[in-house]
Amino acid sequence: MATIIPNPPTKRPNRDPEDDELNGKQMSFLEHLEELRQRLLRSVIAILITSGACFYFHDAIYNFLAQPLTSTLLALHLSPKLAYLNPVDPFNLSIKISLIAGLFLASPYVLWQLWLFISPGLYRHEKRYVWPFILLTSSLFIAGGLFAYKLALPKALYFLVGFGKEFQPVVEINEYWNLAFSIMVAVGLVFELPVVVMILSFFGIVTPKFLLRNIRYAILLTAVAAAAIVPSNDMASIFVVWIPLVGLYVLSIGLSWLVYLRKRKPKHEET
Repeated sequence: MATIIPNPPTKRPNRDPEDDELNGKQMSFLEHLEELRQRLLRSVIAILITSGACFYFHDAIYNFLAQPLTSTLLALHLSPKLAYLNPVDPFNLSIKISLIAGLFLASPYVLWQLWLFISPGLYRHEKRYVWPFILLTSSLFIAGGLFAYKLALPKALYFLVGFGKEFQPVVEINEYWNLAFSIMVAVGLVFELPVVVMILSFFGIVTPKFLLRNIRYAILLTAVAAAAIVPSNDMASIFVVWIPLVGLYVLSIGLSWLVYLRKRKPKHEET
């Protein structure tokens, strides 16, 4: 009686199309450099295109960014006009604002190019987290910038300008832009705390229990950070800034707990 030998199963019935490219050919170091050069060139072109579009609206962008200072000057019964010392300063500032705004507009495409460069080195299960990671990172940074624009920057400007109210303020446009941009970027980076904690939790450097055990120190540090962001004696203003920072730490604990559960799940499935 003849026996029937079944056909051998395919190696991977649900294989990823990108895996075929990876398994088919290993890129050399020079090919990696060429790939990086192409991604960078496309990113730069995208930034230049969006910056050119933003230059058309540079007056509206600057008026939006200058509103915290002009509102503060008007509230203190001072002239809202800003000053410049060099005839080319307004033009240079318009270019700088257009480049920064263009970078923000082109950031999704730039992140996409970065993803295309690093994705061949990732496993399939790691690729599933890239878009949630990019979305969370971008959302928190934008939220931090808006938080600084709406709360931190106006409070800081009101305290600083009001502190020298016996003098006539002459605010130079470049100095104000550097101050506003520094505060918005700094607060935006502070808002990236949950992402940093999530990455540290993924590598096992921190755990949810560690974060919960040290929550009292986190509350103290966030209070100090809020007092530094809002340099005034107004406790209500400090409290308004402090509460979101505590909320970020609580969100960090939640994300760390999700990573912890996700890392434990494969172990239970294996058993």
